[in-house]
Order: sequence, then C-alpha cells, then structure tokens
Amino acid sequence: MAGFLFNRLWQSIILLVIVSIIGFTVLNMIPGGPLSQFALDASMTQADIDRLTRQLGLDKPLILRYFDWAWRMLRGDWGTSFRDGVPVLQVIGRHLFATLLLMGSSTAISIAIGTWIGIRGATHRYSGFDYTATVGAMIALSIPTFWFGLVGIYVFSLKLGWVPAGNMYTIGDQSVLNYLHHLVLPSLVLSLVSIATWSRYMRSATLDVINQDFIKTARAKGVRERRVVMKHVVGNALLPMITLAGMQLPTILGGALVTETVFTWPGMGRLFLDSLGYSDYPVVMGLLMLSAVLTLLGNLIADVIVAMVDPRIRLA
Repeated sequence: MAGFLFNRLWQSIILLVIVSIIGFTVLNMIPGGPLSQFALDASMTQADIDRLTRQLGLDKPLILRYFDWAWRMLRGDWGTSFRDGVPVLQVIGRHLFATLLLMGSSTAISIAIGTWIGIRGATHRYSGFDYTATVGAMIALSIPTFWFGLVGIYVFSLKLGWVPAGNMYTIGDQSVLNYLHHLVLPSLVLSLVSIATWSRYMRSATLDVINQDFIKTARAKGVRERRVVMKHVVGNALLPMITLAGMQLPTILGGALVTETVFTWPGMGRLFLDSLGYSDYPVVMGLLMLSAVLTLLGNLIADVIVAMVDPRIRLA
C-alpha cells in the first residue's frame, strides 16, 4: 500500500509541475504581458512601466522568472494582487469558503439524487421512470449550465419569488437560514449536470453487477429483492463510482465558475473571471494552482479509497 501511495503521489507532483509550467508560460505570453492593465492607465508613463517591470523581475528571462515564482510559492509567498495590493493568499481566502460551500452542497445533492436515479433505473429497466431519467440526463448534459441558471432565476426568483436571484446572503442578515435560502438555486443548478452523469454511470454499474452469478445465487436462495439490491448490488456498484467522484471535481470547478458568475456568488470562479479581466496574473496563477491541487488531491484520495476497498487495484 505504501508503494502504491508513493507512486500516485509522485505522479500527482509531476502533473502539478507540468500544469504550473504551462499556466505560467501561457499567462506571460499573452499580448501586453502581466502589466497590460497598467498600459491602459493614462497617468502611467513609460518610465513608470519600465520601473514596475524591473521591480517585478519581468525583465528577466522567462525560465528564471518561473523558477523564482515557483520557489516563492513553495515558501508560501504567492505574490501580491495587482488590483487590491494585498497578498494573493488573502484574496483567495476571502472567496474560498463561498466556493467550498457551493461545491460541497452541489456534490452532496448530485451524489444522493444521481445514485438513487441510477439504481432505480437499473432495477426498473425499460420502465417509464427509466426512459424519463435517460431523456432527462441527455437534456441536462446537452444544455449549458448558464442556461439552466438564467431559466431558474427567471422562473423561481422573478416569477414565483421563492428564492433570491443572486448573492450569497442578504445585507444585514447573515443567519444560517439566509445563507441556505440563497444557496438553494445555485447549488441545484450546479448539480444538474453531475446528477445526469452520476445516474448514467450508476445505472450502468448496477446493471453490470445485477447480471453477476453471485446475485443470481442470492436470489435463488430466497433472499428478498430489497436485501439483494441494498447489500450485494449497491455495495459492488459503488466501487467504480468512487473513481468517478474524483474525476468529477474538475467538472464541478468548471461549473462553479459559470454558476458563480450567473448568480453573482462571491466564490473563486467569479474571482477568476474578474482577475482575468483585470489582468491580475498573480491571483490567476494562484487560483490555477489551487484548482490543480484540489483536482489532483481528489483523484489521489479516490485512488487510495478504491485501493483500500479492492486490493487488486494496488497492482495496477
């Protein structure tokens, strides 16, 4: 197990280095470079821009700037935001809780509902429920997340008035109920695509297990169908779903970026878009690396859990 964990950890570190190199290179090759927003300021002279270039070390070769940035990041110095003038970690910290709250709630919703739909669809094959779930999943996977968000705002906020149209809480009221009231619509919108994915994979995995010989043996022994499904089918079908949970993290992060923008949710996705618009490259790189770490960490945890449940995986 130790060797398996070491190999997966080493692979994750290599991927993280590759992501950092590509991200740093692309951002520094954008026309105008990291100081493009200062060039639009009429009060900035060329001498001012040249001075900033020297202060930030942008006059050095790209490879030296990368190693300098990587070394400072490893020491906990992620740079300073161009827009706010405060450390990048502090800027990200202001928005981290909002994103974790949105992602955590949407993930819980998608796993719970998607798993139930997949199991019920597999145990009631070719029924009205199964056909409806299949069509619904195809629609959810085909339509962009922002469209669901806009429709949800129009129907449930503007027309029915059931939930707020945006923001994380009402100014002057930061109670738990107020947070939950604002969280309902964006978390449901963000979870739609994941529910569709989970239900399709869970249905396929459940059907594969149902056709196994040990399930037929359990039924032949007179074990009740509900017990067969809950104890034998679900437990074995959930094994590949653990891997899927790790793979779903990038999808959720990408959906959070769109959802946070539509609902003006003050999370890291909205911060990423705002920072790109302002050419706040230190914050953009910080968010890129944090997203990469979370994605790789999710896959690593999923691999470890699968290896613990099924020792055969450790040989891969």
